[in-house]
Amino acid sequence: MAAQILDGKSLAAAVRLAVKESVSRLAQRGIRPGLAVILAGDDPASRVYVRHKTLACEETGVQSRVLTFDRSVSQNQLVETVEALNADPAIHGILVQLPLPRPIDAARVLALVSPAKDVDGFHAMNLGALVTGAPGFVPCTPAGVMRLLAHAQVPIAGRHAVVIGRSNIVGKPLALLLLQKDATVTICHSKTRELEKVTRGADILIAAVGRAKLVTGDMVKSGACVIDVGVNRGADGKLAGDVDFDAVKNVAGSITPVPGGVGPMTIAMLLENCLRAATS
Repeated sequence: MAAQILDGKSLAAAVRLAVKESVSRLAQRGIRPGLAVILAGDDPASRVYVRHKTLACEETGVQSRVLTFDRSVSQNQLVETVEALNADPAIHGILVQLPLPRPIDAARVLALVSPAKDVDGFHAMNLGALVTGAPGFVPCTPAGVMRLLAHAQVPIAGRHAVVIGRSNIVGKPLALLLLQKDATVTICHSKTRELEKVTRGADILIAAVGRAKLVTGDMVKSGACVIDVGVNRGADGKLAGDVDFDAVKNVAGSITPVPGGVGPMTIAMLLENCLRAATS
C-alpha cells in the first residue's frame, strides 16, 4: 500500500489563513506586524526564497520591508542596518537571508539581531532556550516539521526518530524538539558508519542534508514516517528531495513530497513567529 502523503501545502494554507485573521484583529488595535528582510549578494535561490516570503506577508497582511545590498556590501553596513532595525518599533521581526557574500562574517551579523526580533530562531539565546525548554523562537523549518507530524497524528513519544543532518538550522533544533516530545533520537551525518542500518530502525526518519535521493527504499523501515527536508535542483532543472520519493512511498507509512511538503510549512512558521513577535 502506498504511503499517506503529508500535504504541507494545504496545512500551510490553513496556518496562513489563521495568521491573516489574527493580523486583522491586531489592526483594530493599531498594530501591524512588520518583517524586515536583509538580502545581500546575487544568489538566485535567495532571491526566490525572499520573494516567496514577501508574497506570503502580502497575503496575510504582515508588512514586509526588503533591504537589498549588492555583493560588495561591507560588514559595517550590515551591522548598522541590523542595529537600525533593532531600534525600529515598526519592525517586529528581522530575517537575514543566508548565505551572505564573502568575506562577511554571517555569525556576527546574526548575533546582532535582537533575540526578541529573531523570527528565524538562529540567535544563540533562542537556540539556548530550545536546549533548556524555555520559551523562545524556534527555527522555522524544524517547527514546520513538528507541526506536520502533529497534524498527521504521527506518534512520537517512545518512538525512534533518526535525523540525517546536524546543521544548526535544521538537524540539531529538530532533534531537540523531538526529544521534548519524548522520542529516542539519533543524529546521523557524513561520518556515520553503516547509515542504512541506523535508518532502517527509525519509526520517524528525517532527511536534511541536501543530497538528492540519498534515502532509498531499502533504507526505510516498513510503515515509517519519512520527512524530506531537502530541496535539490538537478541538471534538468527539476526539484528533488533528499529522499527517493518514488521508491520510498511504497515502503513508508507516510511521507512528505518535494515540493509541497516541508517548504510551505517553513514560511508558514515564519509568519507565526512574526505574529508572536508583534504581540510579545
